[in-house]
Amino acid sequence: MTVTERKRRMPRAERERQMMAVAEEIFAERGYAAASMDEIAERCGVSKPMIYEYFGSKDGLLVACIRAARTEMAENATQAVIGATSAEDALRRGLVAFFQFADSRRRSWAMMVRNEVALAGTGAIDEIEAIRREQVEIDAAMFAAFLPDKSPTELEILAQIVVGACERLSIWYVSQDEVTAVEAAEHLLSVLWRGVGDAVTEL
Repeated sequence: MTVTERKRRMPRAERERQMMAVAEEIFAERGYAAASMDEIAERCGVSKPMIYEYFGSKDGLLVACIRAARTEMAENATQAVIGATSAEDALRRGLVAFFQFADSRRRSWAMMVRNEVALAGTGAIDEIEAIRREQVEIDAAMFAAFLPDKSPTELEILAQIVVGACERLSIWYVSQDEVTAVEAAEHLLSVLWRGVGDAVTEL
């Protein structure tokens, strides 16, 4: 084995991360349908058969990208609320973390939350829905920590409202450059907390 060949070898997990990072860029640039496995392989410096060996198909590669985003989102959300002193404080922290995540992936996030992922089949659709479900669970658990007297149903209603509002605003957010992640979070909080605060009082 030559020195060049040794340099090109990398652990499987690292190679997978590289492939997914490049694929996410190309999916965002070209759109899923127009993205080429040949271009992904070329940018990664690997053969196309290697990508198929790792992910099975272009659909499988997109699902892997979405799943990685899901893991990162969950970690960001749970870390963001550590040390929060109230439900409002926790919600603010969570919203900022969410929009910062969307900001870091503007084009790919837009692709993920729009209907284009349906072109990749049910696997990608299911993975996007899994992101939503996981975010609802995280938000419901966050509210439960500060509102222990509320029922699981009441907490889930609040969480579903927050997640739905976040997703819709994020589609607009990633298409513009005038509003920052913190500003988007504060705007949404100002609307949500009036409703959540009333619900907290009434539930």
